[in-house]
Amino acid sequence: MVDETPSNDPAAQYDGPPDYRVVGRHALFPQMGHDEIERINFLAQMNRHLAARVVPGVKAAYDQRVAPRFEAEQGRPIADRHEARKALLRDPAFQTWSALRRMTMEQRQQAGRWTVIRQRERLARIAAELTDGDDRLSLDPSLSIPRYVSAVDHHCMPGSYHMQAFPGDIANGANYDHAGFVTTGGLLGKYSDGGGHAVVKWVRRNLPDFNPGTILEIGGTVGHSSLPLAQAFPDADMTVVDLGAPMLRYGLGRAKSLGVDNIRFVQASGEDLSIFPDQSFDWIQTTMFLHELSTSALRNIFAETRRLLKPGGIVLHVEQPQYAPGMPLFEQAMRDWDAFYNNEPFWSRMHEMDLDAAMIEAGFSPQSLIHGGVTAVVDRDLFPDAQEDETEDYGRKAAWHVIGAMV
Repeated sequence: MVDETPSNDPAAQYDGPPDYRVVGRHALFPQMGHDEIERINFLAQMNRHLAARVVPGVKAAYDQRVAPRFEAEQGRPIADRHEARKALLRDPAFQTWSALRRMTMEQRQQAGRWTVIRQRERLARIAAELTDGDDRLSLDPSLSIPRYVSAVDHHCMPGSYHMQAFPGDIANGANYDHAGFVTTGGLLGKYSDGGGHAVVKWVRRNLPDFNPGTILEIGGTVGHSSLPLAQAFPDADMTVVDLGAPMLRYGLGRAKSLGVDNIRFVQASGEDLSIFPDQSFDWIQTTMFLHELSTSALRNIFAETRRLLKPGGIVLHVEQPQYAPGMPLFEQAMRDWDAFYNNEPFWSRMHEMDLDAAMIEAGFSPQSLIHGGVTAVVDRDLFPDAQEDETEDYGRKAAWHVIGAMV
């Protein structure tokens, strides 16, 4: 007999991702067939299942088997996240979760890239029609891609953000846009822009008189988090800087087809933005970007943000939380997964850095520093409400910390 008594366990009551067919589309969004859509649906549901129903089992295994076994063998408790991760590697619960999570990342790239590659010439033609001759797209074919990007296929994406198979190619931008739903499970909303809307909400609540005339997002890729800023401040000039030409071509075409006109896309390295004079921007933003930087690159970018910020301006960096002493070692080890198994080699080092000290080293005063938190703002009728979502998968939840400064 099946027990139909409602469970009080939140993991047993979670609301899964919406059907992929409700996501927002635009002129450059890839066309998809039934099977392609259902692959995305399956992978998004699998990711949600892993977070809601498998991760709690991994936590129980850590508490009941992993940590006690380590202490019995070593005669002391686990000392840090590195020991915790290595101890977890011996346990079948972690092994199963880790293998399945890696599988969803690899298959997400396979599914997304196949959909795009079969139509990339058509998409490139549409992008050309939308962007050729538009001075809001500025590309630099001579730009050298730094090794911390060129040597890494970020989150299993072949060619990362910058690779192009032919002149005018936008395939990696299209893949990044349309199949990111797998990873987020809809928690970023119809246009994957929930992070941008969250930042706008934070600024309006905490800085109600702030009215920027110029905004810069560094590492903005296709503009997921940038467009909400441009839309919220339509009289401002918004600039997106990124290393990847396919991202920028796609980004401008996407913005234009969505009716956002006060935005431009510029190919440049955030480490050297000498194309812009000192004090060029009222607001400088990065969103889930710092963890993809080498330590030296992060420091260089912090210095550039200080140089480029106007008096009275703000810089905001949105990221997953730092590994503070109060964060449990199990959580730290689980968050470190991306560094070892998801092609994010700088994740671990970045999340242990003293970002306050790095901001001060870049020239910001201790009194100017900003700390806060944001949660994705999405269409609640169609998508899960990240603010009410208690599921934690240690790296994918649509809730982030904010560190920044006001000068």
